[in-house]
Amino acid sequence: MRASPALAMFPAIADPATAPPPFASVAAGGDREGRKRQIGVSATTYKVITSETKGDLFVIEQANQRRGGPPLHIHHGEDELFFVLEGDYLVQVGETRFPLKTGDCVLGPRGVPHAWAFVGTTRGRMLLSYAPAGKMEAFFNAWEQLGFSPGGYSKEKDAALLRSYGMERIGPPIQL
Repeated sequence: MRASPALAMFPAIADPATAPPPFASVAAGGDREGRKRQIGVSATTYKVITSETKGDLFVIEQANQRRGGPPLHIHHGEDELFFVLEGDYLVQVGETRFPLKTGDCVLGPRGVPHAWAFVGTTRGRMLLSYAPAGKMEAFFNAWEQLGFSPGGYSKEKDAALLRSYGMERIGPPIQL
């Protein structure tokens, strides 16, 4: 198929094989795939999926009404950015604990133990970004399929799951 002369100036558009992934808009409260997910203590929506960025980025929003969060863990291949959209959170990176409120963020670099907990009394929402995406989307899909309920973390069960996706459980969730 021959590209039109107007598109010849834009080779990425002219050749569908080299075109970037389609742009996507996800409405507030919406999920990129139109699904509802309950993962751990959070209602989770996917905002940017791994296939859209050729594996460079995966972004989710987690909405919380219950206090708590995941166990202390390490990502061996991904940096994780915690950005608070609403509410109060406590994020631990290494030995340091950061109280975060709406608009605050902190980076959890790969190889550094980290955990977070929703500590608010109303509602909270946090955007989590993973770069590169690695196996994070597959991890969250597996976590959901295994049916980990709020507060349902188990040392043995989640440690094995984390290891299979390039992470390591280091300790318990942040105690509130």
